[in-house]
Amino acid sequence: MALGIEPLLPLGKQCRQWSDRKVWNVLPLFSGYCFANFALTRSLAVLQTPGVVRIVGAVRPEPIPTEEIAALQQVSSVNPMMEPCDYLTEGAWVEVIRGPLVGLRGQFVRRASHHGLVIRSSLLQRAALIHIGSDEVTSLQ
Repeated sequence: MALGIEPLLPLGKQCRQWSDRKVWNVLPLFSGYCFANFALTRSLAVLQTPGVVRIVGAVRPEPIPTEEIAALQQVSSVNPMMEPCDYLTEGAWVEVIRGPLVGLRGQFVRRASHHGLVIRSSLLQRAALIHIGSDEVTSLQ
């Protein structure tokens, strides 16, 4: 905790496919972001830190809810190798990127025990829910 700034850099693992093998790399969980706990009066010191481009916030630094930071710290202490994933919200338009349905587009939905993809037929005014893993789709937005 130098200069009254407490940094937090959650790490994650990502699998990279090479032509002849798969390699797991340790990278920042949220690419391009490092968290820091500091008083607003320390903003200039943070901005003068090598590698810092700006502090996130529209007008002034925006605090991340304490519960979210606590959850990241707790999970990092138990399982330091988290895997990043897309931030998918229910209703977001997605495209399937793995499996036999590659290229299919629909809306992402969540249910208590599974994720799904809703495929719609506007002509028939009907829809179907396909059970699919969230890691098999990517956001179109």
